[in-house]
Amino acid sequence: MKIIRLLFIFSVTLLFSACQNSDVDRNIQFSGHEYVFTDALGSQVTVDDPQRVVALMGSFAEIWQLAGGELVGVTDDAFDSRNLALSDEIVNVGTFNSPNTEAIINLSADFVLLSSETPEHVKLQEMLISLNITGAYFKVTHFEDYLYMLKICSEITGNSEAYKIEGEDVKRRIDQIISASQDKENFSVLPLITFSGGIRAQNSETMIGKMLKELGCENIADKKPSLLKEFSMEQLILENPDFIFVVPMGNDDKAALENLNAAIESNPAWNGLDAVRNNRYIILEKNMFLYKPNNRWGESYEFLFKTLYE
Repeated sequence: MKIIRLLFIFSVTLLFSACQNSDVDRNIQFSGHEYVFTDALGSQVTVDDPQRVVALMGSFAEIWQLAGGELVGVTDDAFDSRNLALSDEIVNVGTFNSPNTEAIINLSADFVLLSSETPEHVKLQEMLISLNITGAYFKVTHFEDYLYMLKICSEITGNSEAYKIEGEDVKRRIDQIISASQDKENFSVLPLITFSGGIRAQNSETMIGKMLKELGCENIADKKPSLLKEFSMEQLILENPDFIFVVPMGNDDKAALENLNAAIESNPAWNGLDAVRNNRYIILEKNMFLYKPNNRWGESYEFLFKTLYE
């Protein structure tokens, strides 16, 4: 494990101040070979050259790999949706929302990456502490959150070049795209998540909502927060956004889109919406706009930019 210079610590602190969850004190300290930071649950985490790392979410497994780390265990979504380079020796430790604790213990894990937004992960905290297994909780909703986690993981692995290539270079690309959107038309938009059980509007605090806001769009769900509680076709018709973006959620895209059709596309007023008439009703790929794209986040921004302005 590399010892990080004080100057580098200062730069990390500046980065953290820009992250979304600024209310969480993300102090970083180095004592000998130990790396100490505050995770998304507010717990102080001490890591010392972990050798047997388990990731309980596919996107977290990818971030650890991007940082140059190796894994001994992952949840099944790492195999199913990430197209990661996983050897046959890596053990499946269950699903991200139902991890197999026995499998984690049998792997002699010494570092576990968990989500602070997944209740089943939070419930594991006391067990990990009792078994003297280091666990770190992260929340990744926006690109800045990904950058933060990648920074932490890159420092733990000692791979600063990985952070530059998979983090800083991606940020530079995103900044260029956002800058190019500043003199463009401010379109009104409504991003939606559709699943077999319903439809949810997305405001600018969500992943896609924040990206659209940064690209200069006005989200009608920000003006009409009632849409977040219960989707209203009448409100959609009244607001008549320039663009409607839809991300199917769940394992069955067909069922999700059929539900959308039954709920709103079958309404006679649907074809009168500006977004529909102007071919601005866009179905988005969930690998880029539902699952966290990590080092491909720049591609997500670029797709939205081209859809809006080219």
